Amino acid sequence: MNNLSRRRFVCALGASTLAVGPLEAKAGVAAPRALRFDNLHTGEKLAVEYFHGQRYDPAALAAINHVLRDFRTGDVGDIAPELLDLLHALVTLTGSERALQVISGYRSPATNATLVERSSGVAAGSLHMRGQAIDIRLADVALPALRKAALGMRAGGVGYYPASNFVHVDCGRVRAW
Repeated sequence: MNNLSRRRFVCALGASTLAVGPLEAKAGVAAPRALRFDNLHTGEKLAVEYFHGQRYDPAALAAINHVLRDFRTGDVGDIAPELLDLLHALVTLTGSERALQVISGYRSPATNATLVERSSGVAAGSLHMRGQAIDIRLADVALPALRKAALGMRAGGVGYYPASNFVHVDCGRVRAW
């Protein structure tokens, strides 16, 4: 499978918000998708099946949006279903049996602007502000292995921050840093 096909495959998993998507139409009803989150800043935990049958569950998406909110301001943004599907694929690929440890999910424009002023490592147009990026780690997957798995998916951006002990993944264009 070439790089563009992989990216289309992973993104197509999430492209069918609240409707039957191209994969489901070809294969019948898609398998349920679930994720577990542990927000390290708020202490909140969530285990949720966010996709079942032929659709995303609006209540589950709302719960995810809340847990992945900007912990600095409390602002809640919409997390892209494509990002959730990317995370589901990544957890499956790594074989992890633990919750995603969340360092940063949604980031409000105000928070992002403050972080840009403080650090050269924060993008002014960060995909965190669009709910298309997350900074994570998995307790049962070594950070280099998590990075390698994310890079191998070729489904979006992958940032590696070993000193801060997390990997950034997003559903933007394929790139790495």
